[in-house]
Amino acid sequence: MFSPRLAREIPRCTLPTLLCFRAMRTFLIDTDTASDDAVALIMALRAPDVRVAAITVVAGNVNVHQATRNALYTAELCDANVPVYFGAERPLLRPYGDATWFHGRDGLGDHNYPAPKQSAEALPAVDAIIQTIEANPGLVLVTLGPLTNVALAISKSPSIVGKVSRCVVMGGNPCCEGNVTPAAEYNFWVDPEAAQIVMRSGLPIELVGWQLCRGEAVLGEKDIAHVLSLDTELARFAIESNSHARIALKTQTGEDGICLPDPVAMFIALDPTIGTEWGEHYVEIETQSEFGRGMSIVDRLNVAHDERNREVWAQALKGRKAKVCWAIDNRKWKAALYQALR
Repeated sequence: MFSPRLAREIPRCTLPTLLCFRAMRTFLIDTDTASDDAVALIMALRAPDVRVAAITVVAGNVNVHQATRNALYTAELCDANVPVYFGAERPLLRPYGDATWFHGRDGLGDHNYPAPKQSAEALPAVDAIIQTIEANPGLVLVTLGPLTNVALAISKSPSIVGKVSRCVVMGGNPCCEGNVTPAAEYNFWVDPEAAQIVMRSGLPIELVGWQLCRGEAVLGEKDIAHVLSLDTELARFAIESNSHARIALKTQTGEDGICLPDPVAMFIALDPTIGTEWGEHYVEIETQSEFGRGMSIVDRLNVAHDERNREVWAQALKGRKAKVCWAIDNRKWKAALYQALR
């Protein structure tokens, strides 16, 4: 770890220089690449102390073919040489429902971006997840979409659970309204059975709910103007690709701006100190009720062990508590986003 004494000895050392004293971290990112996912990928691919070992793609915001194309295109924008793997085309048990109403038909605001020059790898995403974790014990797993790929990988090779140091999950709506139904956030709603498998798996989950990208975390007019003033290709792409999402957000919530749930989750993966309020709780996912489908039920008062709850929560209690992020430092989050887009 970098010491204060060393810092005093090299006071003119810049941040990139300081980062070279840190050990490189390895990330595995599972994504349903649409507009906010793309910005999250940029943040990870441009982080100086992170090596993205693989990007695996799942059906979600857009179909898996389009999401794979979007991931490849985003990696090329960052001049990143990272393998991209094609994954699950549909949820484990449910009919597939996309979110093109929010992100546009192509997931990137329908701006007709050119086809990427590279192609996805031949290895299926589920096998790529297993092999990447086996080859990089202690890596950070970041999930930005429905958890179908991850659930399938865990089911096929349960031992990978113990080889992940952190699993940052963008999903759920702990103790608040959903964004696709009154009860559920989109990623968990699309494949609630997969979300349930992952939440019960024993992975060291850090849950980043949809609510954290709202309110002061939304990029308002001044924030958007600041991003555009950076005058870089990545900055312009980040705003342009989210143009459709901005209109959809205004229709859905009345908020005028760009909400970026996946980049918020990615920044927590990059720097967990952005989280200013955390709690450790058992989390269950509703799979039986259509009204509650995909609802993230958080044992915030830690009463799941009580006699009246123990039987219903039995499967969840076999796993481990998730670290649930309740609040973030919005100023710090936006500063990190601006830095990634320079």
